[in-house]
Amino acid sequence: MSNINNKDLFLKSSYFYNLPEDLIAQTPKEPRDSSRLLVYDRKNHKIEHKIFHDIVNYLQKGDILVINNTRVLPARLIGYKDTGAKIEILLQKRIDLKTWEVIAKPFKRLKIGTVVTFSSNLSCEIINKFDYGSCIIKFIFNGTFEERLSEVGQMPLPPYIHEKLKDKERYQTVYSKIEGSSAAPTAGLHFTPQLLNKIKEKGIEIVEVLLHVGLGTFRPVKEDNILNHEMHREYIEMTEQNAKIINEAKKEKKRIIAVGTTTVRVLESCANNEGIVMPQKKETDIFIYPSYKFKVVDALITNFHLPESTLIMLVSAFTGYDETMEIYKEAVKEKYRFFSFGDAMFII
Repeated sequence: MSNINNKDLFLKSSYFYNLPEDLIAQTPKEPRDSSRLLVYDRKNHKIEHKIFHDIVNYLQKGDILVINNTRVLPARLIGYKDTGAKIEILLQKRIDLKTWEVIAKPFKRLKIGTVVTFSSNLSCEIINKFDYGSCIIKFIFNGTFEERLSEVGQMPLPPYIHEKLKDKERYQTVYSKIEGSSAAPTAGLHFTPQLLNKIKEKGIEIVEVLLHVGLGTFRPVKEDNILNHEMHREYIEMTEQNAKIINEAKKEKKRIIAVGTTTVRVLESCANNEGIVMPQKKETDIFIYPSYKFKVVDALITNFHLPESTLIMLVSAFTGYDETMEIYKEAVKEKYRFFSFGDAMFII
């Protein structure tokens, strides 16, 4: 264990770890619940190595399992200018029926007024540009936008995945419902319908929340002092009924188990200072890093995240900084698969 001082917890470099490239998972495991699971018991500082479907043995009757039911849009579009130059558009945030904020590459080649054509039925015009690489575009299409997008859009896989995805549904959770994400809430990719049924049969209640994952998830932290990092904003929803279920469970000392960092961000964004969860429909830019005091979440299911990312900082806040870095060291030694299509851990 390191003796890191509190000041160093705010340094981006403190969250670096060495990861051999061959441990970055390029394809998902089949079946979904056959990925590996590292279980870490915070109270006893104990690590166990299991298979994901074993998670049911660590869940207790009365637990509340909270999942993010967002669905990934086929948000990557390849189009061409009238000069024949290739342009890549990544949908980031819908503004109205036809207008989106997007990330466009190559950014410098685009001027306000440029038209990009994706198919005979879908094109867009650049109507504004921002310094940080984003544009506002207006789509021109026949029929409905959703139909056109499903025809030409591709899954926006993270930049570290170089293999082509054979089945688009493999980058969706089995419980995905509401379209709007630019990336999958990847901790949920390990669940199968059969495993969810087993969990329910054991007396665990499954509660749905919503966070539309933005591309900011993959945006690196550029500031050396993480306190200067500007967090991306993401849309969240918590219904009145689900807020009530969570609040009653907390009163009864039942565990609230978050599936993924996106679910953590919803739960903690919706809680007041007393830890009472309020119904919400809003955007959140909550940034969770060590010294954060959790109000709602008692246990966390998550994948292994990129070095120096806001997600490893969130896990460090929940698990403890030294403990997190030890877990990651162990996962590398044991050759776990990392990132979106990789293995999972359960922090209890």
